[in-house]
Amino acid sequence: MRQELMSLPKGLAEEVARNLVMVANLLDEDPEQAYAYSRIALRLASRVAAVREAAGFASYATAKYSEALAEFRAARRMTGSVELWPVMADCERGMGRPERALAMAGEPEVNKLDKAGQVEMRLVAAGARKDMGQADAAVVTLQSPELASNSVQPWTARLRYAYADALLDVGRETEAREWFAKALEADQGGQTDASDRLAELDGVEFTDALVESDDEAAEETATMETAVEEAEVQAEVTESAEKPVEKPAVEPAEAPKADDDKS
Repeated sequence: MRQELMSLPKGLAEEVARNLVMVANLLDEDPEQAYAYSRIALRLASRVAAVREAAGFASYATAKYSEALAEFRAARRMTGSVELWPVMADCERGMGRPERALAMAGEPEVNKLDKAGQVEMRLVAAGARKDMGQADAAVVTLQSPELASNSVQPWTARLRYAYADALLDVGRETEAREWFAKALEADQGGQTDASDRLAELDGVEFTDALVESDDEAAEETATMETAVEEAEVQAEVTESAEKPVEKPAVEPAEAPKADDDKS
């Protein structure tokens, strides 16, 4: 990316780089803000492939799949790389076109992907099968040497999790539980919610003590505020009752005027 930015004037390159760093930092926590930074970078340097790719991922994270696909296609034209092929296929799914995603899974580009890319493509293809109501086919799609391997790779947890989820969809609950457990074993970075899914299958419910404490505090505060309001109203009523009533002053009656004409 740095090498690509070197094609820009120094000041411009630094400005674009700052925006790309913000995209990377915010993509998971605040995708909308990341998207805003990506649009700035795109406006400044739309002819840089790294910028188009970053804009694509920011759009993808905010479910703007049509925009994301356009940016990924632009980046691919600039670089000739196929590494974005799986996420491009997933954009087709996001746009409601799972059949196109499935077609992309059978294209020659897939053979040019590295192992991680091929696993990602398999996950997308299985998702497309589920979108099309082909739950059993989704299970078969995920069955692979990578799934059977005991070696833990960056993609292992997600692959096992997807397989467990697919098994659950076809009613194979016992096997699904086994694979959720395997996914949890491989999930070093907390990529999945396998532990929650296992608990759900086992009928275990967790209570968030912090949330419960917050709820109790909020209830206590509301009660205190109500009591204070009632006390203030009572004080106003008492003060009003004890206050002496001031009688209006009576002005003396005006003396009748003498009738000068009366004799």
